[in-house]
Amino acid sequence: MTFPSDSPQATKPGRDLRVDFFRGVALWFIFITHTPGNLLVYGTLRNVAFSDATETFVLLAGYAAGIAYGRMLEREGWASTAARIVGRIGTLYVAHIFLFVVFAAQVGYSAAALNQAAYLDEMHLDPLSAEPYRALLEALLLRYQPAFLDILPLYIVVLGLFALALPLIDRPLWLLGLSFAMYATTRLTGLELPSWTGGGWFFNPFAWQLIFAIGVVLGRADPVGLARRFPWRRGLAMLAVALLAAAAVSLNWVWHGPARGLHPPEWLASAIGSVDKTALHPVRLGSMMLMVWLAAHLVAPAARWLGNPIAAGFVLMGQQGLPVFCSGIFLSFIGRVVLEQADGLLPQVTVNAAGLAALLAVAAVSAWYGGERRRTPKSLPAAPAPASP
Repeated sequence: MTFPSDSPQATKPGRDLRVDFFRGVALWFIFITHTPGNLLVYGTLRNVAFSDATETFVLLAGYAAGIAYGRMLEREGWASTAARIVGRIGTLYVAHIFLFVVFAAQVGYSAAALNQAAYLDEMHLDPLSAEPYRALLEALLLRYQPAFLDILPLYIVVLGLFALALPLIDRPLWLLGLSFAMYATTRLTGLELPSWTGGGWFFNPFAWQLIFAIGVVLGRADPVGLARRFPWRRGLAMLAVALLAAAAVSLNWVWHGPARGLHPPEWLASAIGSVDKTALHPVRLGSMMLMVWLAAHLVAPAARWLGNPIAAGFVLMGQQGLPVFCSGIFLSFIGRVVLEQADGLLPQVTVNAAGLAALLAVAAVSAWYGGERRRTPKSLPAAPAPASP
């Protein structure tokens, strides 16, 4: 898998369905969290852990990239594999620009039709209305990233760094050491890529590359085997559950407790408020690694439940990550408009059911189209040679 799109291993037998399933769930969570007023947000990762769907995406991207591109590196060498990665970067760049144009049109039209100028400010699209030509140029340079459109640029840069680090893929200590050095330098010095609207990128790729590198190493090292051979694994699993439970209690106490008359101590609120997402705070990284440990310990690669209809739907979404991700951005804004126009349980059920059904439909059509495109050259007769001029 490459995030958030299909990987070179997508059509090969033996695909790890756990990766696709958890990526599909993360896509569903992104739709939910990008829809203001959606009550299902209280059941997503962000309310029970210090990490969320973004960390899940980037780590699983590294996991599958380590497998897929690692095999390609063994067969074809660095230059060919790096070229394939660069080609993938080009695909993601085109998808990002398409997403930017369509999302800007969607939000701009909704703001005008519904007399909701606040949409432009909340989605960080007001610079586009103030300086449209400059904003378009900066968007092409990835220096202007409206709200919700900052994930693909992050992955573009991380993939570029991965292409340079390919020779270290079978030297995990070197790979992790250099990756951690870049992460630590970023945290200590404030190293960042500039943004046109001021400050740096919302997701600093020089920090987030660490979780991708960890995923690469895990993908090459068989994390399930490591987890099951590790001593005291059951005790560590129980400790991980306890730490995640404590995180869930603390987060909900700070974020939702005051509204119910339960005021957390000031030191706890201050500590949680300091856990930044932009440069991947160590607490967020640790939270993600705890969940990875539990997943590797509890979920077998061939778990039967991955084949049931519900799980299969999320697996399908995970296998068609790029079109599902882009569609989720559009659908979440539509869901927001619907929930702002109507209150109650029925709109909530309608938005979430219709949203999930639409994402599944996009995944199904994308999978069918990909299969048809691969089969067509084999089914058509050879074309005649073109006539000489």
